[in-house]
Amino acid sequence: MTDYFHLNAEQGTIDTISNLGLAHLGDAVYELMVRSWLCLHGKATAKGLHRAAVHYVAAPAQAQRVENIFSILTQEEQDIFRRGRNASPHSIPQNASREEYQAATALEALFGWLYLQGRNDRLNELFALMMEE
Repeated sequence: MTDYFHLNAEQGTIDTISNLGLAHLGDAVYELMVRSWLCLHGKATAKGLHRAAVHYVAAPAQAQRVENIFSILTQEEQDIFRRGRNASPHSIPQNASREEYQAATALEALFGWLYLQGRNDRLNELFALMMEE
């Protein structure tokens, strides 16, 4: 049985996933990390959790937080980031510019790629840097 919480997919399998597929998975990984972070930092009510989560996972907020980590990405991570940024989404949310949405998609693709490899330590390292004020 596959353990979907602790993946370590083969590189050949990961390479067959589209940029938007990686971003789709990475979006869920990032949102789960944000929700966990919020719960551990004292957000108590469901309404407060939802509002805070929406704030952190919105494309403009993700694009801004990417600046905290881009300089420490490895060359391979930068390549995945670029792949995600160059993906062609079908639509862009009204609250984000094209550049913000591309940066958010790139971040999500990177998080999806790291998750599929089981690189949870690296995910946690990048996430912690992103959440620093």
